[in-house]
Amino acid sequence: MTATQKIDPITLQVIRGAIETIAEEMAHVLFRMSFSSIIRESEDLGAGLFDTDFNTLCESESTPMHIGSIPGYLRGIAETLDDGEWCEDDVVVHNHPYFGASHSPDLAIVIPIFHAGKLVGFSANTAHHIDIGAATPGLIIDVPDVYAEGMLFAGTKLYRKGKRNETIWSFIRRNSRASRQLVDDIEAQIASARLGVRRFKELLDRYSEDLVFSACNQLMDYSETMLRQRIAAIPDGEYRAEGWLDDDGRNRGQHLPVKVCVRVIGDRVEVDLTGSAPQTPTAYNVPFEGSTKVAAFAAFRKLLLDTATSETRVPSNQGSFRPISVIAPKGSIFNPEAPASAEARFTQCNFMIDLIIKAMAPVLPSEIIAGSSASISFASYAGVQPNGEYWVFLEVNEGAYGGRPRSDGPDAIDNLMANTRNNPIEDLAMHIPMICDRYELRDDVAPGAGRFRGGMGVVKAQRILTDGIITHESERHSNVPWGIFGGHEGAPGKCEIYNIETAEPPRQMHSKFHGLAVRRNDVMAYYSPCGGGFGNPLERDPQKVLEDVLDGFCSPENARDVYGVVLDLEAETLDLALTEALRLQLEGQLQRQSL
Repeated sequence: MTATQKIDPITLQVIRGAIETIAEEMAHVLFRMSFSSIIRESEDLGAGLFDTDFNTLCESESTPMHIGSIPGYLRGIAETLDDGEWCEDDVVVHNHPYFGASHSPDLAIVIPIFHAGKLVGFSANTAHHIDIGAATPGLIIDVPDVYAEGMLFAGTKLYRKGKRNETIWSFIRRNSRASRQLVDDIEAQIASARLGVRRFKELLDRYSEDLVFSACNQLMDYSETMLRQRIAAIPDGEYRAEGWLDDDGRNRGQHLPVKVCVRVIGDRVEVDLTGSAPQTPTAYNVPFEGSTKVAAFAAFRKLLLDTATSETRVPSNQGSFRPISVIAPKGSIFNPEAPASAEARFTQCNFMIDLIIKAMAPVLPSEIIAGSSASISFASYAGVQPNGEYWVFLEVNEGAYGGRPRSDGPDAIDNLMANTRNNPIEDLAMHIPMICDRYELRDDVAPGAGRFRGGMGVVKAQRILTDGIITHESERHSNVPWGIFGGHEGAPGKCEIYNIETAEPPRQMHSKFHGLAVRRNDVMAYYSPCGGGFGNPLERDPQKVLEDVLDGFCSPENARDVYGVVLDLEAETLDLALTEALRLQLEGQLQRQSL
């Protein structure tokens, strides 16, 4: 969008506040109006405004996995749009992973914005839907191709010039196990996008098209300049890290390598994923435009533009993506070739971000953190009701961050590219034939020791009250979150299934499994990984070690042997003199071992 004015700072901030408020209001309407808990409670969504060149003008601060993804959708729609043209009051649905979508369950709703008879931009949102008619309810992993992922929409018009396309709506209703929730959630997305259209047109009417777009262009340039300044302060060079993913959900025991090379070149960065695993025969692949690139954007926004460590808040718009480019060879896990399935794409993105952070440790020691759980536990529970109708429930379980330069890693929280909220167990019991038997911090392992310890993972045990089906996507059952700068590694995740009515021992599950038939009163217990430690454990504040022991986060033996802290547990006190002597002894032992 061509714009010519130079906007003064006051007006610029007024426009910035207005468009950011529009994005947040769009997101608010979407999750308040939605019916499925993954949108209504977890807020697995994104919303914003975009110009006709598909630049992000603003986006809601919901979850990083959606920030920066919609431009890929818009480019895909440009290739596939019904009728080949935008008309006023059109509503388009799009989710095709080989035409820019993040993955197939994330449906985008896009509405063009016309002002004075001219197309000036788009109001759009994305949201994760609980079932789009895939091979198994809710989630899929072990399927042969993208066509097994369910309904694929590419530039499909739900409304043409304001007229509802009842044929498409009927098709949607008849091809989902949770059709009412799906249709109602799409309606919520449409209401959200229409609000964005109305609010943006009001803004254009008040300030003029040229002024608003001039301000948006200046804001994008500002974000770009701020990020380039932060990048330019990093020494040029190549920074590398590598690890592996457990398996592809079918070929057990075959680890999938992930290699990251971050090239800092002046005021820009390249993220090169060459050497990572080839694409898999399952859905464990990552769409390049909608997810791989977005993960790189999220990584550097966290590292260099974090609001807690930045003097000024930098808007999340297209400018903050421009200095970052991504390389992933065609046919690799991060850039699969059609028609490979690519629905189970999240844990790879989170692990990629964890590796980017690890790679940058030598040059950003005060900005990076130790290894996080860097996974996601995404579980689908489903069954058939007596009337023949399906019930489907999607759940995201929390993980934990690694230790940080100035504080411990947060416990039991989504991390890195995920920021979804948990689903209240009261809501679960009200709507779904399931009961949560256990939901608490893990007590079977300790987080990574360090000057600042890693975060504690969560354990959640969900009992299903009917026969049903479970699909589960997670990671890091074999690859433990690392410690850094002398910190110790964390703890791996695990998953068990058992039945409360039998004496059979729990089944130890792989990190990913697909379409598992379960019985009434079967329980899936998921234990998320614990974060790694940051810095030498012998430098941890002894009082914090005492508190960790009293809270059950650390054993008295670890307090003595790892942290060098001498405690009197009966008095719940510590002996500082003996602690100092023990720490000197342990430090000497470490120095001798390193020689």
